[in-house]
Amino acid sequence: MIDQSRSVQGIGMTSARTRDRLVQRLKDNGIKSEAILNQIRNVPRHLFVDEALASRAYEDTALPIGLGQTISQPWVVARMTEALLDGFEGETVLEIGTGCGYQTAVMAPLVKKIYTVERIRELQRKARQRLRDLDIYNVEFRPGDGWEGWRKYGPYDGIIVTAAATELPEKLLEQLAPGGRMIIPVGPTGCQDLLQVTRCNDHFEQVSLGTVSFVPLVHGT
Repeated sequence: MIDQSRSVQGIGMTSARTRDRLVQRLKDNGIKSEAILNQIRNVPRHLFVDEALASRAYEDTALPIGLGQTISQPWVVARMTEALLDGFEGETVLEIGTGCGYQTAVMAPLVKKIYTVERIRELQRKARQRLRDLDIYNVEFRPGDGWEGWRKYGPYDGIIVTAAATELPEKLLEQLAPGGRMIIPVGPTGCQDLLQVTRCNDHFEQVSLGTVSFVPLVHGT
């Protein structure tokens, strides 16, 4: 169990002052949602990385989390969450790529329910424990292929994909509710287009949110 009095609040390079500097940087780089900025400030990112990297947890940079995966840059987490939830009136979000659980923790207080899918079971097991330690309980976990989504609880009001697809996954589009929104990086390794895809009756509208770099969305489990 996490020592809430010390580990969560952080000391030294993980202290409140360090977090405030990160939040100010995100503001300077265009993040406007106070609710999301507060989540970036309050979620203890140093608990989602290896202890050896804890001193770098509040830098605005991606960091390795093992097994060939990374924890996303805070600005990217904030930007994707802001794009997903701007004007959001739904209740359910499907997250593809649980990873270490940081993105999940940032979103959790802002939506009613998150369903999250992760291909690498060990990553998801650790993420589940971290979120429990932080008293986050509105998340359902499933190990599986992100390309397949999680049809059982769909359609979803929002879908957020934290790995890069080579093309828009057809099964995720099918699981998006009418009026729902998906945020997903699409493109080759190293340089992808972050897309906002909205389901409008019988078609989908796409808006580019800029260039990003994510690990690939891998088929299979």
